[in-house]
Amino acid sequence: MRGYRAPWWLPGGHAQTIWPALLSRRHRGPPLAWQRERWTTPDGDFIDVDHLPGPGPEAPLLVLFHGLEGSSSSHYAQACAHSAHDRGWAYAVPHFRGCSGELNLAPRAYHSGDYEEVGWILARLRERTPAPLRAIGISLGGNALLRWAEEAGTQAARVACAVAAVSSPIDLAAGGAAIDRGLNRQIYARMFLRTMKPKALAKLAQHPGLFDRDRLLRAHTLYEFDDVFTAPLHGFRDTHDYWQRASAQPHLDRIRIPTLVLNARNDPFVPGASLPAPHQAGCSVTLWQPPHGGHVGFPGGRFPAHVHTMPEAVLDWLARAA
Repeated sequence: MRGYRAPWWLPGGHAQTIWPALLSRRHRGPPLAWQRERWTTPDGDFIDVDHLPGPGPEAPLLVLFHGLEGSSSSHYAQACAHSAHDRGWAYAVPHFRGCSGELNLAPRAYHSGDYEEVGWILARLRERTPAPLRAIGISLGGNALLRWAEEAGTQAARVACAVAAVSSPIDLAAGGAAIDRGLNRQIYARMFLRTMKPKALAKLAQHPGLFDRDRLLRAHTLYEFDDVFTAPLHGFRDTHDYWQRASAQPHLDRIRIPTLVLNARNDPFVPGASLPAPHQAGCSVTLWQPPHGGHVGFPGGRFPAHVHTMPEAVLDWLARAA
């Protein structure tokens, strides 16, 4: 990916973000058939995990943590499924709470620093497979995965042999400011809020008095949404406190397992100037920062392009690193 260049007819970070998500090819042949499993969480809630079994019990397992409002239907999740299948790996996509198509039960939802949930999911999957386990996190899911690796320290190696974060806003304040201004606010913030606000209102109907409904309806940025919903529901004082404490970037040097952090420098969500330098990352962390790719885009091939370039490169790295 260090030498990656986008197709000439997809110039700029916006085109390399939007076209792959909506129009690029994500399947090799027919879509793969998921097997869904529901897990009860330690606090009595539930999550849904979609599986693609490997060819046998000894098959390595790849776990993907999706991005904000993502799922196993996201373009990157489906492309990674084919790359894992081609390698003979089993594959699992755990859905963050409320992202599998059904509202979860507890007052809480999910957030960018949800490392305890990530740790619980990985530990449960680790118990079920004797084979190597690798994990990849996309955008929000990548930041949460890195926070888990940072908090776990040397104990992370008992669970996963290598991890990767793709297009992750590891400086949440920089990413939040970028998505909430200018064209980004009109395109991306509005897109996310279109699903996040109805989910929050459904959560309020489930748990009356949980937050201020009028403040939520007035929220037009992710900062405002996080201030009334995400931060207080997950133990943070406000958005500033949430973005500061949940960001992975300040603690990268605490990671003790092989870790890849991939960010395109033209990502509309993640300003290139905010990305870490090698001396900030620590000896276990490899940084890939190509000039092109957009946000979880990295389109390749001829028109209409495909989104297999990133999964192939990242899974190759994970296989070599472990």
